[in-house]
Amino acid sequence: MAMIAVRFCMMAAILMSSLPAKADEIHHEMEYSVALSGLPIARASFSTSMDNKRYKIDGNISSAGIANLITRISARTTVSGTVSADRFQARNYLLNYTSGKKTRVYEVNFRNGNVTSNSITPEPRRNPNNWVPVTEKDLRAVLDPISGIILPANKQVCPARLPIFDGETRMDLVLSPKDSKPFSTKGFKGDAIVCSVQFVPKAGFKKNRKDIDYLKKLKTMEIWFAKADPVNVYAPVYVKIPTEYGMLTVSAVKFGGNT
Repeated sequence: MAMIAVRFCMMAAILMSSLPAKADEIHHEMEYSVALSGLPIARASFSTSMDNKRYKIDGNISSAGIANLITRISARTTVSGTVSADRFQARNYLLNYTSGKKTRVYEVNFRNGNVTSNSITPEPRRNPNNWVPVTEKDLRAVLDPISGIILPANKQVCPARLPIFDGETRMDLVLSPKDSKPFSTKGFKGDAIVCSVQFVPKAGFKKNRKDIDYLKKLKTMEIWFAKADPVNVYAPVYVKIPTEYGMLTVSAVKFGGNT
């Protein structure tokens, strides 16, 4: 499976975690499942804490099942920021990502939607002849990959263009309206808004990468959004990405409620 697809799905799982049950509650737990052709390959758990207009999300993702026969993947992530009238706006995003014996740490600091600093440790070796560099312009008016996909209920869910920077790659996720379908899980039962997703790489990737080209050409990716009435936002509950190895899905197994 292309690593970029795995990272995209893991990102999608993280995205679902940033939803508190009520504005006056300070702790919230959520859980997710990632599967390939119906077989579990990863699991995730997240904790959100809120204090007035500030929020912090801590998440853990680990490979499971058949994925561990290939390589063990794990990720720890933290994002913190402020809650404005219409958006969760990050100030700091941190991802500690391990694949096999290799670990890499991504950190991004934001101010008013613009990236003020970002680092990757250890710093990757890149050939400038086949790398699309991230410019200062690419880092203006961008969203982090966690808070950026939580959408206010007073705005149209799709169509929309989400400018995402994940610490390395600058991408647009272009959402287009497709359908509505019933969805149920622990904490939610109702209709979900189905959006098709177009992956548009902008910068921060190697030229002519097969996985990047595959996702860029893919027309059948979907994200399903469900409304969380207590906080009046839409958040993803299901993601579907066809791959050459089968359908890769991310499903919320718990959406709302505290532990």
